[in-house]
Amino acid sequence: MHPSPNSCGEPSFELPVNTVHIWSFPTKASPHVVATFERDLAPEERDRALRFRFHHLHESFVIARGALRQLLGHYLDCNPAGVSFVYRSNGKPAVESPACLQFNMTHSGDLAVIALTLKRELGVDMEKIRPLPDMQAIANRFFCPEEASDVMSFPQAERERAFFLCWTRKEAYIKATGEGLSAALDTFRVTIHPDIPPRFLYIQHNETEAQAWTLHDLQVAVGYAAALAYRDQPRLLHVRSVADPGELLAMS
Repeated sequence: MHPSPNSCGEPSFELPVNTVHIWSFPTKASPHVVATFERDLAPEERDRALRFRFHHLHESFVIARGALRQLLGHYLDCNPAGVSFVYRSNGKPAVESPACLQFNMTHSGDLAVIALTLKRELGVDMEKIRPLPDMQAIANRFFCPEEASDVMSFPQAERERAFFLCWTRKEAYIKATGEGLSAALDTFRVTIHPDIPPRFLYIQHNETEAQAWTLHDLQVAVGYAAALAYRDQPRLLHVRSVADPGELLAMS
């Protein structure tokens, strides 16, 4: 039985053990906020931002990375510009020190989500639900046969949501393991139906391994599917939504 997520009004940067904090925020902000976030980025992050050809993609990257630095600065009680990252072989970033604070980030459409916890790798994924003309081909290529069949068995009006529930649950897992795009998505199976609690049915065709993992759906915004995965017993979720990324600058 998974603990129910809690929506908290007042922000708190104390992160108890066996708790996951989820922050969601829009990837649009005033020019002042964007400029402030950009000043806190490391040189390589600013260089990466400049490589985006379109202004809205540049701005979205700066806000997402800047908000991440603001949050990590609050949790670690340090200057956001002073947060140092290490990058694993697959490119997944982690806080250089202390290693006990783990995080993962995702963004889609005009929204970003950051998940943080202690002493446990985790993965979070989110997708804006949208029409996919080649949905069946994608499901057949990337999902295990049972999942592809399950998705296509939904009525047409419910099929897109079912597809993205499946996709985000699987992406959250490979982000938690750090496998990224090298992972074979058809070697593990997740539940899909919105009325059935999210869980792994098998991993690497092993049901026992699946039972060691926890999978949550995240209700971050209307029209989005999002999921969180980690290898541990269920942790308590605290879900916080920020209407303007600039609010993070004033929090303490």
